[in-house]
Amino acid sequence: MIAIEKGGARLVFAPEVGGAVAAFTVDGRDVLRPMAAGAEDALLTASFPLVPFCNRIPNGQFVFEGRTVTLPPNLQGHPHPLHGQGWRAPWALESAEAGQAVLAFAHSAGDWPWSYRAEQAFVLDETGFRVTLTITNTGEDVMPAGLGFHPYFPARAGERLAALNDGVWLIDADVLPTVHQAGRWGPDWAAGAPVAGHALIDHCYTGWNQRAVLSAPGQPDTVLTASPDCAWLHVYVPPGEDYYCVEPCASRPNPFGEGETGMTVLRPGEHRSIWMEIATG
Repeated sequence: MIAIEKGGARLVFAPEVGGAVAAFTVDGRDVLRPMAAGAEDALLTASFPLVPFCNRIPNGQFVFEGRTVTLPPNLQGHPHPLHGQGWRAPWALESAEAGQAVLAFAHSAGDWPWSYRAEQAFVLDETGFRVTLTITNTGEDVMPAGLGFHPYFPARAGERLAALNDGVWLIDADVLPTVHQAGRWGPDWAAGAPVAGHALIDHCYTGWNQRAVLSAPGQPDTVLTASPDCAWLHVYVPPGEDYYCVEPCASRPNPFGEGETGMTVLRPGEHRSIWMEIATG
């Protein structure tokens, strides 16, 4: 484990586990869910990057620029590959000093038939951190690119989530988006709703204003902000667990589906970047 510190803030990395953050604490308090001891799966970490797409591609099949692509599953027992390659590969720690760190991952063309470099640049201060995620097309052909973040938060007693939105993608049994529901559906996150007490929530919300506030009685708020092109907010609340996820994304689930999905096209040498900040009082 590699760590950087600034005042009472400490950010710990597990680069070999999908380029993940292993822990983020302020004055000894867990702001993110700490990585499980000995974990070798990014799903058990504090946060990990989504690159070069977010969430699921139905059966891994899509067409881009006339090329048909089929990706293999990358989650046990689940037929729809998700979150790209970055979270299933080791990253290199390129630097970690003076409250800053850089992690990098190089992908060679394979099942995902485009080469790229991904980089995470972290800057820590006394109450929070910013991470900038960048993807660069290192191949010779144009490639699609979508980015996102997957932070896990400890579910505190009485926790509420406040996040403006104008609708939500409803999911089917395979957790794939099927219908966009305008306006409120389920917990009223726009007004600030309790996190606990619901059936499974694994939904992508639209019309997000790049700010979410996580609050619990008697404890400091956690404020999550993101870059303007993170137009989608994915919320994952598994019933009975002691954590939940609030995920800023610059592309939505089923990224090659119909309508605006947030996927961009990068020519050789071009790059795309997004950022996320997590801060607490």
